[in-house]
Amino acid sequence: MTTATQTTAKRVLDIRNAPGRHWVGDGLPVHNLFGYNGPGVAARSPFLMLDYGAPYDFGPTTKQLGVGQHPHRGFETVTVVYSGELAHRDNAGGGGTIGPGDVQWMTAGGGIIHEEFHSPGFAKSGGTLEMAQLWVNLPAKDKMTPAGYQPITAAQIPVVDLPDGAGHVRVIAGAWDEAKGPARTFSPITMLDVVLSAGRTAELPQPEGWSTLVVVASGSASVNGTESVTGPAVVTLSTAGQGVTVQAGSDAKLLLLSGEPIDEPVVGYGPFVMNSQQQIVDAINDFNSGRFGQGLN
Repeated sequence: MTTATQTTAKRVLDIRNAPGRHWVGDGLPVHNLFGYNGPGVAARSPFLMLDYGAPYDFGPTTKQLGVGQHPHRGFETVTVVYSGELAHRDNAGGGGTIGPGDVQWMTAGGGIIHEEFHSPGFAKSGGTLEMAQLWVNLPAKDKMTPAGYQPITAAQIPVVDLPDGAGHVRVIAGAWDEAKGPARTFSPITMLDVVLSAGRTAELPQPEGWSTLVVVASGSASVNGTESVTGPAVVTLSTAGQGVTVQAGSDAKLLLLSGEPIDEPVVGYGPFVMNSQQQIVDAINDFNSGRFGQGLN
């Protein structure tokens, strides 16, 4: 098992508690943990934005709840479903339903139009929806790459048990212990879905020089000696050092995000994230001119 015993701990740079819930469309109530504007953008690179949809109960309905078709350019979206079901379609031919434990990794690249709704089955039965959506930046050389879609089922994600029954780690991207995540990425990234039992400790070391975030989705945890952090919240760590130690104060659901920083300008406007203001203008013009392709019928 990988251990941080002989490594220097990464320093805690920032702890951000989630603001109140807001709605994305009419079906995704989320807490925005961070975005691509304001302080700390460079320290979080290559991660641009994270919304966490804490458990929310929906009653049965015949209405299509979610977010209608909209564009993206210049980055990737990663959606993790903990409970409930979401259905995705895009104009690059990607689509499908993701349920508990599944992950949808969509590359917007040079331009995509997509929609995200509750699946028809989930809408009909109602139930609890819990999910998270992460935006991952693309390097300048890949921002105009063709759009793509990776449907990742729970069965494809390796699970590594932590020692002494402390919990488990699902490896979505990158590697942990001897397991390798199924997601294909444009820059080096590790994404771990971690469940840690109350009172237990996990050593989750990450590479020197990489940005590292510990997202406490639910429960409470101490990260590298901080006071206990109650979710939803995100702890940003330094690129210097390797050690990441997490101790759960209560049963905790975590996401560990780590990646090689992309040392390039970040200029964003709504659903577009590029390297310059002119590229944003070009994205808006390209979308309005139909260069993103046809919408969804």
